[in-house]
Amino acid sequence: MEYRYINKIDSPADLKKVPLEELPSVCAELRQFIIEALSKNPGHLASSLGTIELTVALHYVFDTPNDKLVWDVGHQAYAHKILTGRRDRFHTNRQFKGLSPFTNPAESEYDAFIAGHASNSISAALGIDIGNEFEIKNSNLKITRNVVAIIGDGAMTGGLAFEGLNNTSMDKNNLLIVLNDNHMAIDPLKGGFTQYLVDLTTSERYNRWRWNLYRIAAKLHLVDERKRRAMLRRNNSLKAVFSKQSSNIFTGLNIRYFGPTDGHDVVGLVRILSEIKNHRGPKVLHIITKKGKGYAPAENDQTVWHAPGEFNVETGERQSLQPSAVSVPPLWQEVFGETLLELAKQNEKIVGITPAMPSGCSMSIMQKELPERVFDVGIAEGHAVTFSAGLAKAGMIPYCNIYSTFLQRAYDNIVHDVALQNLHVVLCIDRAGIVGNDGATHHGLFDLSYLRPIPNMQICAPRTAEDLKQMLTLAEKLDGPVAIRYPRGRTNIQVSSTKVEYGKGVKLRDGEDVAVLTIGAIGNTMAEAIEAISHQKSEISFAHYDMRWLKPLDEEILHEVGKKYQTIVTAEDGMIAGGLGSAVLEWMADHGYTPRVIRLGVNDQFVEHGSTKELYHMLKLDKEGLCESLLQVPVKSART
Repeated sequence: MEYRYINKIDSPADLKKVPLEELPSVCAELRQFIIEALSKNPGHLASSLGTIELTVALHYVFDTPNDKLVWDVGHQAYAHKILTGRRDRFHTNRQFKGLSPFTNPAESEYDAFIAGHASNSISAALGIDIGNEFEIKNSNLKITRNVVAIIGDGAMTGGLAFEGLNNTSMDKNNLLIVLNDNHMAIDPLKGGFTQYLVDLTTSERYNRWRWNLYRIAAKLHLVDERKRRAMLRRNNSLKAVFSKQSSNIFTGLNIRYFGPTDGHDVVGLVRILSEIKNHRGPKVLHIITKKGKGYAPAENDQTVWHAPGEFNVETGERQSLQPSAVSVPPLWQEVFGETLLELAKQNEKIVGITPAMPSGCSMSIMQKELPERVFDVGIAEGHAVTFSAGLAKAGMIPYCNIYSTFLQRAYDNIVHDVALQNLHVVLCIDRAGIVGNDGATHHGLFDLSYLRPIPNMQICAPRTAEDLKQMLTLAEKLDGPVAIRYPRGRTNIQVSSTKVEYGKGVKLRDGEDVAVLTIGAIGNTMAEAIEAISHQKSEISFAHYDMRWLKPLDEEILHEVGKKYQTIVTAEDGMIAGGLGSAVLEWMADHGYTPRVIRLGVNDQFVEHGSTKELYHMLKLDKEGLCESLLQVPVKSART
């Protein structure tokens, strides 16, 4: 398809050459370009469709990259990538060695900050704004540098956003916060703050009156920095006449509030941004947008079209929904969701907690049948864990499902609020290990390492779907905190399983020379590698143990291995430092065994984005890579 406007835009400077009245045409082309591109190369569709007009207006008004745009939840920023010199490479977005799935300063000078996790934009942008003031002051430069935080897709439900907002009200700064209000995260938002924004958007009479009054006062030079706070206080008292709210959280913090305004009126956005960008002091522009704007299927089902996979642009038919002649095994999260519902039906004390991802983690299955016992707490992982601790303290059995990468944000809550009190909270850690195209911000590589040192913590990982069912069932009956980690993707229904017992592993294969110890689903790949080597008539005979539990370790297996084998190979879908291999090394040293331990996993690096297949191959954790590593085990160190 030929694009009259965007094919000529290689930078924001080119965008500024477009007449103001023609910007809606630029937006229409961007929308079509993104839809066409993502229909073939899947990504986050609905969020970026909702921010096209905002993105165009920001780059039209501000002097980027001198002015800094800090995006919150980077999947809002596809139009930003296209307008900042990455249009011709956009077809590589989220692909191995291609464009980053989120904003990344290493990729472009227009990306001011990494944005993979939510709610960090206000804090980061405030730091950049205040840091810029120091730079300008110390270098005696006479320049203006604006900083804008664009927060949306539910990120205002995160506690860090409120911490940043509080700090913004205290420190001298000129930060502009654009609140992209679409009432959505991946799933529809719930909670008091969401309703609060709804109430704000219904105060149109007051907001229109206040904005017009402010513009008149500014043109007559009746407003300066000294008078601003007094005007805010008078505005707050007058608001009670027009609205059921006596104030709003932003003006209450002495942050100037503008809006709400139509986030899909690009000309209107340009005008209001042009008027407020040089106002001194912190300010909030509240815009109303529709996630999936401009593409009917995405507008009608925003959750599904958050990241729909490949689809037919004309019909809206998604490839994942097309019938398959071959039955496929269930997804790991589907096994979790179905099992949790079964357990909850049998035990009324079981409740489910998720930070804004009921559909992604399949807690929506229980939510549909037992809605009063499922709590979607918004993008607030720390709160999710401590809330679960409170539920456990009251005698409930909370199953708290958080993706591995996001559980990192709740580490203190796990240590202080759960483990220290030895509370019975079941942490269901979804998306553990390599997750694929979302990249470094989303891989779940650290959970084994950061959970293992915590006292009272019990950690297990299933190799099969049946293992996961039994671990979820067993966790109900245990005392204290339990962590169950499992990967993204489909289970392997062809892999057999034996009964899961607490703290016990299982021997999968006998061997004479080398003991191989694995934990979790990577054990299936290792089993394939060992089988392949056996057919090559290798000189080395491998035994294979699925440990199942990282904490407590199966000491019976470890004694057996320590006595019999001089060489041990460990493999895990996570960081080598602190994980299974480290635990085995420590245990062997503590018990007087001196085998050579070869650890396989991810070694001291952040893993880039790409397909799961490509990344496992790069890390040598696929079948071929594991075969290569096993065949390099020195024969002399094996049998003696």
